[in-house]
This record gives sequence, C-alpha cells and structure tokens, in this order.
Amino acid sequence: MQMERQTEILLESGTNELEIMEFTIAGETFGINVAKVLEIMMTCPVKPMQKAQADIEGIFKSRDMVITVIDLSSYLGLPPSTNPERDIFIITNFNNHNFAFHVHSVVGIARISWQQIKKPDRIIYGGREGVATGIADFENHLITILDFEKIVSEISPDLGIQVEDIDKMGPRERSEKPILLAEDSMLLSRMITESLRKAGYVNLIVTDNGQEAWDFLVEAKNDGDPITNHVCCVVTDIEMPQMDGHHLTKLIKGDSVLRQLPVIHFSSLINDEMRRKGEQVGADAQLSKPEIANLVALIDRLILDTKPKA
Repeated sequence: MQMERQTEILLESGTNELEIMEFTIAGETFGINVAKVLEIMMTCPVKPMQKAQADIEGIFKSRDMVITVIDLSSYLGLPPSTNPERDIFIITNFNNHNFAFHVHSVVGIARISWQQIKKPDRIIYGGREGVATGIADFENHLITILDFEKIVSEISPDLGIQVEDIDKMGPRERSEKPILLAEDSMLLSRMITESLRKAGYVNLIVTDNGQEAWDFLVEAKNDGDPITNHVCCVVTDIEMPQMDGHHLTKLIKGDSVLRQLPVIHFSSLINDEMRRKGEQVGADAQLSKPEIANLVALIDRLILDTKPKA
C-alpha cells in the first residue's frame, strides 16, 4: 500500500499536530511519523548481506530502489514474530535514504497533537539509552515513538552526523554568540552539540523540544534587554514532543521581538513538502541531517546577517 504523501496534515503549517502510523512488535505498540513513510507492504524475500550487523536482514529491490531491511524486533531485543507470513515492511525515507523496517503488524494511523507526546525515560527496552523520543497517550493506550534516526545511525554510522567533517572546514575562531538548539534525540543532540563546539560555537543552550525552547525564549524576551544577548540563532528539529519545530518557528516569527532571530530547520524530514511547510511558517533556512558542516556554514552566514528589527 503506497502512502498518500499529500495529506491534509502535511499541508497545514504550524498546527503542532502529526499523524502517527501505529505498528506492533511482539504485542507492543510503537509509532512512526507518517511523514517518514513511503509505503507499507507484506514482507518479501531479501538477499542477506555478508558481514552485516545482526539487526540487518538484508536487501531487496522495489521500484528501482535497493532497500536495506532492518529487523526491529531484533534491534529492540523483543521476541520474533509468531506469524511471520503476515509480517509487514514499513518503507521509509529520511536523511535522504530509504529503509524498510520489519514489523509484525500495522494497526492504523492516528492524528494527535505533539502535546500528547511525553518525554520517555532515558533507559528503556533492554538498556538502549534513547531508543524512544516520546510516549504518546492515545485512546487509552500508549504508543512508543521510536528514534529511527538513532537506530539507523547505530546500524550504519556512515549515514549519521560526522563530527570530523568540521575539521575539513579549516581553522575556526571561537564565538560566544549564543545558539539555541531544540532536538529531542539524545544521540543527535549530543553529536550536534559536539560539532558546534568543535566549530567554535561554545555558548549553546540545549533543549529537548520546542516547548522548552519556547519557554526559554519567552523568559529571555521578558528580561527586557536585547534578545540577541540571549540568543542569536535557533536551530530546531521538526519532530519533537510537546511542540514541534514548525509550531515553534510560527511562534517565533509571529512575535514582534523574537522574529528577528534566524531559525534553521535541521531535520531528517526535509523534502519538498516539508520545505514548503517550513517556508510557510517563516524558517530562514532548512537543511537535511546529517549535513553538519553545511549547518555550521548556515549559522555563520545567518548570524553575520542578523540585524535588530524594530
């Protein structure tokens, strides 16, 4: 079943809502943002890959694409399927790559507010720190929103943020200009923070989601001194519990004081649809993970161009 990408929720801007595809593994309910999903299909034979990690089943070809299959039950340390002939591949696209996640069933699609998604405990599912980015309370049951970027980065490190790319930018000067980061993935937050500090940006305010970032901005604005004393640039993910990056950007650009701040969307979801949505809410730049060196170059330019607005 191919997903209809032009859904109403994707065309709206700054509503702080999303659509989650619910699926199960060993009877437990998980979720993935529909914006990541290309299609769902019944499982099919795959070609094993030599010396691949145990969580990688292999590869198969679909519509001229070679797709890597990741067994989520294996990754999460959960029991294998008891009815494998009914299992499902969820075909995804993020970070400009395609993956198939092997799950046991697909339940349906739920439209919810990011406010319904809470921060998870740091240690869940066999001790894997940060395996989930949120827990959604929907219709009297809980849905665990998995950190798919972390899963892929662990299985294929070359597809994740490469901190060493900062070295290729040459000598960098130290900057005390404050950068506000909103990123819910603990792994990615740590890697982005390390990269920005390596690039010379040592004054970082790191928040776990858009709500925490917005609370900081409101408090900074209420201090009464120039906002650039507190923040000179905002770097935000799109998918985050409590408040997503689109809604955060809409609030910033709708505020007479905060609208002068450049906002960069740094997300695995940047595609044509999301780019249009980002433009509608006023994002100054949008960049797909894991292009960390390009992110640093964008911050350099936007901070240089920033001038207070009346």
